[in-house]
Amino acid sequence: MTDAAIEIQGEQLHLLPERAIYWERTKTLFVADVHLGKAATFRAHRIPMPEGSMSADLARLTKAIERTQVNKLIILGDLFHAAKGRDEQTHDLFSTWRDQHANLDLILVRGNHDHKAGDPLEKWNIRCVDGPTAGPHFVLSHSPIEPTEGYALAGHLHPAVQLEGQAHQTIKLPCFWFTKHCAILPAFGSFIDHAIVRPEVGDKIFVVTENQVLGVA
Repeated sequence: MTDAAIEIQGEQLHLLPERAIYWERTKTLFVADVHLGKAATFRAHRIPMPEGSMSADLARLTKAIERTQVNKLIILGDLFHAAKGRDEQTHDLFSTWRDQHANLDLILVRGNHDHKAGDPLEKWNIRCVDGPTAGPHFVLSHSPIEPTEGYALAGHLHPAVQLEGQAHQTIKLPCFWFTKHCAILPAFGSFIDHAIVRPEVGDKIFVVTENQVLGVA
């Protein structure tokens, strides 16, 4: 795995191929737009979907946690995709995952999907807050904002960029997008649509591949 690094507000942040930000000084991991149960939501509407995307996403999250040895995980919105996707299998999978990380301090900044899907079960021990909220050093939000003070971390947009090769072939890759006022994280969930972003002058873009994060702007 090859991470990238950026300094924001005097703090060193590590950008991980697992689609997470690692704040080493405080042993904190940030992710956004996990959308657990999205495939189950589609199946509930009788749309055939393959199994396994949620298990793969939780395994990737475990990998990031174990690799960084964090003690806190902050989810910047949209933990679950929809109420219909919160079936017994989805709850069982997440309960097992949470039991494996019982000592992890877990905070959810509610996103638009969380308000519809409902808060996590009490037994999962997840603190839920509405954003934007002032976290330690950063403003935490689901939707990108321009805070009056400080720098924001957010998600919601599912940012991606489209790259073109010498033979005019194109590929769309998720990315971290750092604007003057806010960092927008890539969607953590694998079963997610991505939106092409159009950065302004001075913005920084880091694309995410399976094994590395690369700065492209």
